[in-house]
Amino acid sequence: MTTTEIFDSLWKEYTERTPSAQKINELLISEGNQVFNDHVAFRTFDEPRVNIEVLARPFLAAGYVERGDYTFEAKKLYAKHYEHATDKNLPRVFISQLKIAEFSSELQEEVKKMIDGIPVHELNADQLVFKGRLWDKPSFDVYEKLQAETEYAAWLYVNGFCSNHFTVDVNKLATFISLQEVNEFLQEKGFKMNTSGGLIKGTPAEFLEQSSTLADRIPVEFKEKTKEITSCYYEFAFRHAMDNGELYSGFVTGSADKIFESTDMKL
Repeated sequence: MTTTEIFDSLWKEYTERTPSAQKINELLISEGNQVFNDHVAFRTFDEPRVNIEVLARPFLAAGYVERGDYTFEAKKLYAKHYEHATDKNLPRVFISQLKIAEFSSELQEEVKKMIDGIPVHELNADQLVFKGRLWDKPSFDVYEKLQAETEYAAWLYVNGFCSNHFTVDVNKLATFISLQEVNEFLQEKGFKMNTSGGLIKGTPAEFLEQSSTLADRIPVEFKEKTKEITSCYYEFAFRHAMDNGELYSGFVTGSADKIFESTDMKL
């Protein structure tokens, strides 16, 4: 797949589950902006059949290279970010994975059941990142048990392998000069923002400022009943120049830790 095919496919699926992102994108364009993506993020487990390396395959094949790795102690996550080797207008790719061995035996067993339930030909494909939920219809009882340990696993159980969020590159917006201006614009339009850790996560001193909407909620058909569950959110990133004059290109773990909470059902 070409990079255009990859991101067009991901955007189409993402906006079907996150209609607010499509609305915001259209609003920014109507204000005279061309919208570029800073990064696109994905979630998975550290199980070898579905880990970061598996989800990264289509991006590596399209010319991406690994640029950084990160550990989130409190959330029990590990992540890597990738950038295209030559085209700097293409978004970064951020893939995180849950360190399942650090959770209860019950959670580990549920994750094993999920992955064991994936057809072998899907596991061996290089396009797992596009496949969504590949296991049986979820149980609300299981969802709540996972939620009690980690929102991340509960979200994956319902949503499967897909874009967790797209991120607007605020630096490239023509009619906004700061992340604060973007946030004020979105709040005026009635969008609910993630205020965990403050509306803006990160500082100019860390070279990266981030904010995000709260995730949309969509009806999910569980075995027991239909419930509205968080799907995905839209993020906004403003990068600052480092001492060498180049914009910072990595991620700040303390900020990303709070951005992860945009899908939390409690917010």
